[in-house]
Amino acid sequence: MRLVNVATCNLNQWAMDFEGNLARIKESIAVAREKGCKLRLGPELEVTGYCCEDHFFEEDTFVHAWECVADLVETGFTDGIIVDLGMPVRHRGVSYNCRVFLLDRRILLIRPKMHLADDGNYRECRWFTGWTRGYTLQDYMLPGVAGLQEALKGQAKAPFGVAAVATRDAVIASESCEELFVPNSPHIALSLDGIDIILNGSGSHHQMRKLHTRFDLMKSASSKGGGTYVYANHQGCDGTRLYFDGSAMIFNNGELLVQASQFAIRDVEVVAATVDLADIAAYRGSIASRNVQGASTPSIPRVDAAIALACGNATCASASLPIKPNFLTGEEEIARGPPCWLWDYVRRSGQKGYFVPLSGGADSASTATLTALMCQYVVDHINTPEAVRTKELSRDIAITIADVRRIVGVPNFHPRTREELCSKLLYTCYMGTQYSSEETRSRAAKLAEVLGATHREIKIDGVTDSLTQVFMQASVSKRVPDIRNTGTPENIAQQNIQARSRMVIAYHMAQLIKWDEGSSGSLLVLGSSNVDEALRGYYTKYDCSAADINPIGGISKVDLKRFLIWCAETKGWAPHRDVVEATPTAELQPLSDKGEVTQSDEVEMGMTYDELSIFGALRSYKRCGPVSMFTKLLHSWGRSGHGVESPRSPTSGHVVKRYTPVEIAEKVKRFFRFYAINRHKMTTLTPSYH
Repeated sequence: MRLVNVATCNLNQWAMDFEGNLARIKESIAVAREKGCKLRLGPELEVTGYCCEDHFFEEDTFVHAWECVADLVETGFTDGIIVDLGMPVRHRGVSYNCRVFLLDRRILLIRPKMHLADDGNYRECRWFTGWTRGYTLQDYMLPGVAGLQEALKGQAKAPFGVAAVATRDAVIASESCEELFVPNSPHIALSLDGIDIILNGSGSHHQMRKLHTRFDLMKSASSKGGGTYVYANHQGCDGTRLYFDGSAMIFNNGELLVQASQFAIRDVEVVAATVDLADIAAYRGSIASRNVQGASTPSIPRVDAAIALACGNATCASASLPIKPNFLTGEEEIARGPPCWLWDYVRRSGQKGYFVPLSGGADSASTATLTALMCQYVVDHINTPEAVRTKELSRDIAITIADVRRIVGVPNFHPRTREELCSKLLYTCYMGTQYSSEETRSRAAKLAEVLGATHREIKIDGVTDSLTQVFMQASVSKRVPDIRNTGTPENIAQQNIQARSRMVIAYHMAQLIKWDEGSSGSLLVLGSSNVDEALRGYYTKYDCSAADINPIGGISKVDLKRFLIWCAETKGWAPHRDVVEATPTAELQPLSDKGEVTQSDEVEMGMTYDELSIFGALRSYKRCGPVSMFTKLLHSWGRSGHGVESPRSPTSGHVVKRYTPVEIAEKVKRFFRFYAINRHKMTTLTPSYH
């Protein structure tokens, strides 16, 4: 047996927070040492934070990154342990996204990323250049940063390029994030050349069910050719729309040995596994086809490291056993990701909580619920039983308690329940008009009560009437706009007055509520516009969709309804089911003589939310234009005769009505017409959780 302890981690790094990032890196190394590891992997660009964007153009960013390396080395955090560190490096005037291998106060290797992420939310090619020289090495002259030469014992240069690090008993190498996803991944050549341990320091954000893709790729990478595959990731909001969803993992010969949390209210989480290098050799030796390819694979350069990774029996009793992966359902991912994103935003913004205009509908109910779940996870974290607290976890809990007290403004505050914290961080308000129904007012009140929010109810007719009176001062015809003239400009204008007034009032209340309570500070305003309505443009510019941030802006209406049902079933929150069963309505039109709502979102849109969700999926994920969308829907929605079961929506599971080709064509044209004419609205959308 040749047992090796390997450590990886989730880190909640902040863009350009060099002092805080360095502290979290140091803590992860310290915990790795406590776990008996001589190899520690960290996330991509962990020194600077991943989302520095155009700060990567600044020389200061590179200087401060090297200052962090000098500090890390000088304080002994690389003594006796290989540290695989993620940071930007400029070499011969070109900026690279690099891995820096450190050991015993020396730089072993600087490994630039070869394949950059440049699609979807990623723009790495804007700031970095991919390494195109293959498996070659150059000399990198270390910069004259204060303290660096002294910390590195006079080391003046280091190998720069793609190579492996050869210890006395194992060979390690890396591929970085996007390189796992490309068709010809580096791990193929690395595995065939006998690399024992492949390290992947990543910066991968949360997408629904993306973890399955990562898992399958890493399992395949370590099973086809054998070996250990180690994955690290950021966990948290780095200041943008993205939430990095952790899930650090270690595989060996295709089997999962350890998995860190995907979503969590913590800054540092280190996991470790013990692998047997002898198992890797035996596994590879049994695959004849792999050995044939390996014998003809060009050799990858090695850089020597004067350390043995294998541990004694005192620290490695036995190899880690395989475990089953932990995958969340779609509803659970919604219930975990946005709340953790919200927590990072509020604790870094300097604000005192969140304000949500609560209408009694599904969208604002989802936003308020996600904020309440944020409070639940924070309370659960800080009240973790002493029996299960590690040193690492205790440090994280202390940080969270300090954050809670700073935000709330009470020195000794320690909430024991969700409701206790929610009442101080979540403020909701029902902004009714003469066109609002008792049903929505009641639902909003019941939602706020079950969540534990501090709730208010107001009437805003005075504001909307005043705006109409202001218009009359400039009117030539002196005609009073009448909302009852359906489909006319005056009708639309009178509806929009209500919606936009709510936005202005929301910001006014968010700035004054804490003052009104005798406290200080203001609240962040949360938006409640879903991705389907944004794609079609079914919302008023600068209404309550306009806010500071929006936790549901990347989620479809269908998925939100599923989430609310999940809350009703798992949390026992009955008002959530009532919201789902109600007819979606903006309540901007006059009520009937019986006081009933006359307006329906789906009627106004000319399509159901199930249909809109399908249009959105075909447009965004299948990349369909009008013709290809029509042909796809013709097969799934078209009438194909008697005895054929009606198709079901892939999003909601509801039976989709059969349509004639003409009806399908009209629906597709209607969708693309509104998609086209409302593109101007997209420029005003609130930054949303992706």
